[in-house]
Parts: sequence; C-alpha cells; structure tokens
Amino acid sequence: MRRSFLQGGDNVKKLVLLLVMIGLVATGMLFAAGSEEAELGSEDNPIVWSFVPSGEMERVASGAQAVADLLHKETGLYFDTNVATEYAGVIEAMSSVPAEAHMASLATFAYVLAADRGVADAALVAVRYGSPTYNGQLIARKDSGINSPADLAGKTFARPDPLSTSGWIIPMLTIRAAGINPETDLKGIVDAGSHDGVVAAVFNGDVDAGATYVDARTRVEGDYPTVMEEVVVFAVTTDIPNDGVQFIPSMPQDIRKKIVDALLKIAQTDEGKEALNTAYQWNALEVHGDSFYDPFRQVLQAAGLDINELN
Repeated sequence: MRRSFLQGGDNVKKLVLLLVMIGLVATGMLFAAGSEEAELGSEDNPIVWSFVPSGEMERVASGAQAVADLLHKETGLYFDTNVATEYAGVIEAMSSVPAEAHMASLATFAYVLAADRGVADAALVAVRYGSPTYNGQLIARKDSGINSPADLAGKTFARPDPLSTSGWIIPMLTIRAAGINPETDLKGIVDAGSHDGVVAAVFNGDVDAGATYVDARTRVEGDYPTVMEEVVVFAVTTDIPNDGVQFIPSMPQDIRKKIVDALLKIAQTDEGKEALNTAYQWNALEVHGDSFYDPFRQVLQAAGLDINELN
C-alpha cells in the first residue's frame, strides 16, 4: 500500500507539472496572439511611413515627423516615420511580409516600379508651384565648358540615386537622346545621396555635371551663397509627375481614407504647409490614383526601356 501511495504521489506531481507547462504555453500563445492582433495605427502597432532622401536627411526627417504629429492629432492614429538611405530600401520595406512600411512618399520612377510589382498604390500627388508635375535639370559649373548634354562625353556625372526620376531616369533619357551612352561615354557616375548632394558636388568641382529637380540649387544657398551664379542649368527635362503619398495594397480602406482626408485638411493649414514644405517642398496635395503616372510609363516605353531593367 505504501508503495502504491508513493507511486500515486509521483503521478500527481507529474500531472501538476504538466498542467503548469500547458498553462505557460497557453499564456505565451495568448500573448503572441494579442501582439499580432494589435490594431494597425495603435501605439503598439504604429503605421510606418517611409520617406526617401530627396534633400538633406535631417530636414526631411524633421518635416516628416512634424507631418506625422499633425496626422496623429487629426486622426488619433500613431505613426512611425523614417527616411531611407535609398529608394530601393523603401520598396523592399513595402514588399516584405509582414510589411515594414505601410505608406511611403516615393518619387515617380520608384513608385511606378513599386506599383508594377504590386506593392504600392498611389493616393495623393504633391503640388509644387501650382502644378502636380515638375521637371529635372542638368547642371554644371559655369566655367566647365558644358553647354548641352552632348558635351558630357568623358565627364563625371552626379545623380541623387539610381531610382531618382528627375535626378537620373529622365536626365539619362535626355543624355541618350543627345547621342551619349551614359554607361560607356561618361567617365564616371557618382551617387550623391540627395539632390542637395548633387548640387554641392557640382559646386565644389567633385564632378563635372549632375542632375536634380528644378531648382534644387535654392536648397543649398545657405551653405553656398554664390551657387545660383556658379552652377548653371544647361538642360531641362520633360514634365514629370510629382511624388506624393502611396499605400501598400493591403492597407485597410477605412484607415487609408482617414489618413488621406486628414492630409488634405492639414495641407490647408499654415502649420501643415510649413511641415510639408520642410519635408519635400510640397505646397499642396491633390488626389490622384495610379493612372496619373501612365504618361510617364509611356515615355519609358517610347524609349524602348523596360522599367525593371533600369532598377
């Protein structure tokens, strides 16, 4: 009898231990499920808005955060903003599963690339100087002897990023149209990291020429007071759709609508205009979907270029 009692006691201990382990596993599963179910836009699961390095990183980051703060006040949603070091990084963040970026402000080419991959959908387009389109410009020092794209053979050239529409894609087509093959005829191509960086590289003589949006020179006048005289524009590109705000396709429609409506409202306020201008020199926002970028797609097609080959 004593032996049977001891054996029974061991069984009870094992049963208790098993129940404790089951309880711990269940608690862990409930905790994990609770984390996964945190509503998008909540403090525990903020909406990630990725920006690209259009200009000086600190300025873009400051403006982006200011816009996010205004959005939070307007919608109650929480946002986490970041400025990527390159355009491709934002596309990868939107492509990942789960998404590491839920919305972005991609430039034209980067957006079209992301849209064609099915990871981005346009909602808003920026307005600058009263227009939802803009132009790229090719620049050089006034004493460089470069007066047209045809003069770029054997020269070094700076671009903001390989996926920059106004800083590379359209200027590259302009250069090709002048009979210059960028891959073989340019002495070298430098990635400056931003439009500001391109202007600075040209001004300082680090490169012979470069390309930016019109008119990025004004953004560095504080550091280079004579930049408007020393760095000249020798070519202007065709019209390009402005950058804007895009969402991943899986973004809940009610959240997307709330953000879009809030941004349109914010863009009408003095505080909102200042924040948008600080980030990207946006003066206003307009509602435009993916079809707004079709003319740009047609430009690439007319040039016989596959958008994925340019990536």
